[in-house]
Amino acid sequence: MENSELKVAGFKLKGVWLAAALPIVSSLSGGIYFTYDGLQRFYSLESSISDAFTTVDTLDAGSSLLSSRVQTLEQAVLDNDVRGLNVKLTSITTQMMTILDQQKDLLELRSQVEKSTLVTDGIDAAISILETEVDDIWNAYDSLSENPLK
Repeated sequence: MENSELKVAGFKLKGVWLAAALPIVSSLSGGIYFTYDGLQRFYSLESSISDAFTTVDTLDAGSSLLSSRVQTLEQAVLDNDVRGLNVKLTSITTQMMTILDQQKDLLELRSQVEKSTLVTDGIDAAISILETEVDDIWNAYDSLSENPLK
């Protein structure tokens, strides 16, 4: 391996230099690919977060509308002096508030599931590409060791 040389564009490259440069070049290309992939995932998470904030704002507007309707119903019951309905209305109000709180929790869980789905969607393809690249590098190395350059 030390005595083998490769002439490229008038330059003599020794086999040892090629063997030393191959891991460095592959590490650099892997680092560049990983950085690019991480940046793309960050951009997709950023857009999904802004979508989630838009959804939360829409739900907040709906909850204020629901709250005003509950207050209107309470006022109507008090104005009509309906006996016994006040206790039921209070129970319904409490249940509605509980449902609203649970709905907010569910929306947060949904956004977390969407984020994790976005993160894990591209992993299989990236792993497949990396496995193919590693296999190609090993095949090239095996080919070089069986048929060294002269």
